[in-house]
Parts: sequence; C-alpha cells; structure tokens
Amino acid sequence: MAGAAMAATAWLALGGAARASDHLDSPTVIADPRVDIGDIYAWTDPAGGKLDLVMTIVGHSFSDRAQYIFHIDSGPAFGKTKASTVIVCAFASMTQAECRVGDQDYAHGDPSKPEGLAGDDGRFKVFAGLRDDPFFNNVKGTRAAYNVAQAALKGGAGKDEAGCPKFDAATTAAIGAAWRSTDGGPATNFLKGWTPASIVISVDLAAVAKGGPILGVWGATVTPKGQIDRMGRPLTGNALLATLGTADESDRLKELYNASTPAEGGKFVDEIAVGLRLYDGLDGQCGDQWLYDRAAAAALRYQPLAKLLADDRLWVNSAATDCGQLFAVELAALSGRADLARDCGGRTPTYDAVNIYRSQLANGTNTRIDDGVHRDEKTPSNAIFPFLVAPETANAEPQAPAQAEKY
Repeated sequence: MAGAAMAATAWLALGGAARASDHLDSPTVIADPRVDIGDIYAWTDPAGGKLDLVMTIVGHSFSDRAQYIFHIDSGPAFGKTKASTVIVCAFASMTQAECRVGDQDYAHGDPSKPEGLAGDDGRFKVFAGLRDDPFFNNVKGTRAAYNVAQAALKGGAGKDEAGCPKFDAATTAAIGAAWRSTDGGPATNFLKGWTPASIVISVDLAAVAKGGPILGVWGATVTPKGQIDRMGRPLTGNALLATLGTADESDRLKELYNASTPAEGGKFVDEIAVGLRLYDGLDGQCGDQWLYDRAAAAALRYQPLAKLLADDRLWVNSAATDCGQLFAVELAALSGRADLARDCGGRTPTYDAVNIYRSQLANGTNTRIDDGVHRDEKTPSNAIFPFLVAPETANAEPQAPAQAEKY
C-alpha cells in the first residue's frame, strides 16, 4: 500500500517520530512493488449491468508469483452482505494472463490490448498494462500543511477532552493556505505522469451481485507467503495507522493490517480513532467530524467513524448508474442522505477522492480540506473501457517515486 513519501514523513512527525520513506508501508510490501497496491476503484458502469474495477500496482510490472484479487461481497443493504465472489488474475508475463470470476467465467491470453481480453463465456473482460495513474494529490502542499500543524502542537496547542487539537484561527488559516499551494506557488499534482501497472475489469453484475445490489469491494495481492497487501477505500491504511507512533509501531501495525481482512478490522479501531482526533482539529473546530458522537463519553466519540473505516471496503450501490460521491452508500445509510440514495458511491477514476475523504474527516463535508488539485492532467473515462489513459510513450517511466500513491 503506497503513500506519498514526503507527506507521510511530515504527518507522522507530528508525533515526534522521524520517518524515512521506507516506513510508509510494511517492509514486506516495500520489498516488492509488483505486489504493492496503489489504488482500488469500483463503480457501476453508466450503461448499467456491469461493475467496473481498477487496481493500480506501484511496480511497473506484475509478479509471476502473485495473485491479484478483487473481493466483491454483496447483500441487500449497506453492511449486510450475504454472498462473496472473487476475481483472481495471475500473470506469466505482461502479455500472458489468466483471470477467473468465481466459477462464472475464465479468460486466458494477452490482456494488454485496449479492447481487453474477454472471458470464455463473455461475462467479463480484462485489460492489464501500463496506464496513466488517475490519482492526483498535492503531496508537497500536504507536507507543508502538516508542518504547520506540527509546529503548533510543539508550541503548546491544547486539546479538548476527547483529544482533538485546538488550533487557533491563525494556525487554521495557515494550515489551509499551505495545503492549497506547492512550494509557495500554485498547487501541483505530485503524481503527474506516473504510469503504474494497472488491472482493469468490467464484469456482469449478475456474476458478482448474487447476495443483493449493495457491494463491498476490496483488493488484495497474495503470494505463496500469504496476503501481502490489501486496500479498499483511499488513505485509510496509510493515513490513519500509527500516525503518532514510532517507526517500529507503524511497521508492526501495517504488517498486521496488510495481512488481515476487512472482517478483522475491529483490532484497528482504537488506533484509527487516534488519527481521527487529529484530523478533526484541522479545520479549527473540534466535534464536527462526520459521525462524531457528541453523546458518548469523551474517549468514545470517534469510535463510530473509526469502526466504519476499519471495515475497509468500497461500497457500491449497483442498482444506481449515476456515480458522483465517495461515501455515497455510507452517507445514505448512516446519515440519512436521501439525496444520495440513487448514487452508486464507490470510487470512479474521476473522483476528487483525497479532498473528499479528508474533508469528511475534518468536518463532515466534501470541501473543507482542499489541496488545490482537483483533476488529473489526463482525463480518464468512467464509461469507455479501459477507462485509464494510455502512456504517452511505450517505455514511459513513473515520474513519482514508489510509495507515492495513497496520500
């Protein structure tokens, strides 16, 4: 699981622990970027009837000793899944793959052509190869913002009874200004031009939604040594584990996290809540975070959101074909957002996912935290397979370093 090196160094330093870039994820993942998941995307195809999926891999190729897996849990309502389907791909080379959709369909051959490799029974198709990364993020601005927060904490900024930092108005304004710029100038995308290896799948909903229309999606990489990495929503694994801990504690937690499943998320709730307290203060007001429980004892007020995030699955309402809001399924179910009942949620390649995620953690909106970058330089498609833009040259190399994705 990748995270932006410079941003994470500053963020983790808020707890006084200096971090090298190789502490952004577990040592096991960093050892082989070919099994390091950058991002997971899942959304309902605009034409209906299909689930579209993307997994980007930090390495510039696939491992011939790994399986790349999409887990799709399905049920009648959010959090109530009744059936599960796995889509598994393995690669002998960049031009030789085999993929299975449970017991529904199988494909074998060259997946590198833009039209994709179709399954024998026509229930899915897969593309695999280098693509422009649709994720965008002002990493340097994020680092600068965290440095402002770090200085305020070191300078004696207090905390409320629930542990949320109480930044004054000047500090809050400085955090926002730093976040919206890069090196003091206009905000820029740190990941411009990065072309990770990407697996793209479009599959019939009937093959993966056996338990009902609400889908919980997460991805994993598995080798003979076991599960190496996993991811669902953006940011959770890297932004909210051991944010104030030591490098050793970070490594320990992330090794456990990467080897676990969403169903085992309970053991990470308390640690995630620590990170949520810090996020809640970034807008200058404590207690306005999404799902903050004012009625609970001080130590438990961040538990509802921590529990939600610990079950790290992307939720998709496959009965909807309009997709415009990260967390749409969760917001409709938990916050009574009737206006989102017909939004598929999930994550398309065009979502401004980082700003929405952070803003929900800061004050329960889509817009409070703004890193100044709102789109990729190359516009991906939510409708035209294989969705992600091809590299400009056949031998394009990543512009950003490995471990630069999730932050």
